[in-house]
Amino acid sequence: MLLGLTTALVATVCFGFGSVFQAGGAREAPHADRVRVGLLAALLRSWRFLLGTGLDIAGFALSVVALRTLPLFLVQAVTNASLAVTALAAARLLGARLHRADLLGIAAVVVGLTLLALGSGHAGRDHAPAAFHWALLATTGVMLLLTFLLARRSGNAAAVGLGLLAGVGFGVTSLAVRVLDVAGPLDVFTDPAAYGLALGGLGGYLAYALALQRGTVTAVTAAGTVSETFGPALVGVVALGDTARPGYAWCALTGFVVAVGGTFVLSRFGEVDSELGVPPAPVPPAPAPPGPDPGRVARAARPCKGDLPDKSDGEVRTERQVP
Repeated sequence: MLLGLTTALVATVCFGFGSVFQAGGAREAPHADRVRVGLLAALLRSWRFLLGTGLDIAGFALSVVALRTLPLFLVQAVTNASLAVTALAAARLLGARLHRADLLGIAAVVVGLTLLALGSGHAGRDHAPAAFHWALLATTGVMLLLTFLLARRSGNAAAVGLGLLAGVGFGVTSLAVRVLDVAGPLDVFTDPAAYGLALGGLGGYLAYALALQRGTVTAVTAAGTVSETFGPALVGVVALGDTARPGYAWCALTGFVVAVGGTFVLSRFGEVDSELGVPPAPVPPAPAPPGPDPGRVARAARPCKGDLPDKSDGEVRTERQVP
């Protein structure tokens, strides 16, 4: 258990730093109104997004060990607590300010993960029936189809939907790693869970990048946290037999809720564009109020007795006659 918990914590650090660079790279890319090759090409030209992706790959490689040795609810809560690392990394590298709510969120994550680690038991089964493997692949297919449909929409509602789909893709990846048949190379290539793992990861990153271009980091991260954390945790308990320590179920449940709650509090941290290196849009100056035309001579509003008509500029006006 110690090895799995250590790799999960190191993976969380990688995910946290990767999110800072990934969000900035996604916003540097041109806005995409549909899924196309140009979006992927633009992301591949961004060193921020590439660095963030590299850290995510390293984090995923480390989390594989944790997913095979720890309960899914523990691994998902630990890795999703990477927002605490993101907040600290942004404060250190980008000069972002930590507010009181951010500090409370970080404290809640630390306390929740401590309780969760104390209450977690042994991981359940690392294998599942063939129907479970095919269900993972089918879920990935539905997620990709919905991503293509939502990519044609804009606004915060579409961002929330894409964030949920990104969490589904990452959740399928975690479940596939847990039940993947690694008895031999040929077994991996014939396992539907392996294709669900690959498509779920790629589809999740695509949905995440599209979501960041359409809505706030808060909405995207919170939506992704819901589907990525609660979904695999529930499947792990119900279908794979993950359990808490005998007599410590309350501790594991409390830690899970507190850690995820702290993640929600921290999800607003990346809201400000300046924290991600994106300068605010310049505000155009307000138009000056119309004033009197200095080229014209003020005239009386009402003609008085003795005024003569003045037609020098084509308009009928009156000019006071000097007695």
